[in-house]
Amino acid sequence: MHSIRTTPITEELARYLEDTSTREDDVWRRLRAETAELQAGGMQIGPDQARLLSWLAKLIGARRTLEIGTFTGASALAVVQAMPEDGRLVACDVSEEWTSIARKYWIEAGVRHKIDLRLGPALDTLAALGREGGGLFDFAFIDADKEPVWSYYEGALALLRPGGLIAVDNTLWGGQVADPSVRDPDKEAIDAFNRRIIDDPRVDAVQLTVGDGLTLLRKL
Repeated sequence: MHSIRTTPITEELARYLEDTSTREDDVWRRLRAETAELQAGGMQIGPDQARLLSWLAKLIGARRTLEIGTFTGASALAVVQAMPEDGRLVACDVSEEWTSIARKYWIEAGVRHKIDLRLGPALDTLAALGREGGGLFDFAFIDADKEPVWSYYEGALALLRPGGLIAVDNTLWGGQVADPSVRDPDKEAIDAFNRRIIDDPRVDAVQLTVGDGLTLLRKL
């Protein structure tokens, strides 16, 4: 039996939730505003997602974190601000243009020294991290191109400590994952990920209706 969702998230309610449950500092607010002006600005995470990622990192005491898909740096900023001074985040992206914006705000926020930005294909970076043997990660956030999402997940899981968390963004894909008539490679990759993950014995998983869908996975 399927549960009934009794509170549809309208635009008005989404704004209310943002106003009453999130707290943005000045740097994060200006980063979000600059990113919104970009043609690809819709790719940035919302303040509710940022707050949740920050909370998760803090709750598990994350000291070593991984991000696959950095864009303009909002999610990395949210996570590293929740980490101790000696914490480190490895950020993977392919765009010098977008991450130049990220670096500017990381410097303003005083957290640049915590972030190891690696430009290049994320799968190559994940393989390099495995060879480097720098230790396991506590937390990983995946928010990159969607067709390789399972490969990103496998790469992150291999680098994660038992009990560590992975968060995967956009797992509802605008609601299209529930519409079999939609034929789109990104949607189909996400749908396949969602269906495989529920039976993966290596993790506990829960899918949240935060933003465009956020799936949380705990490595067993």
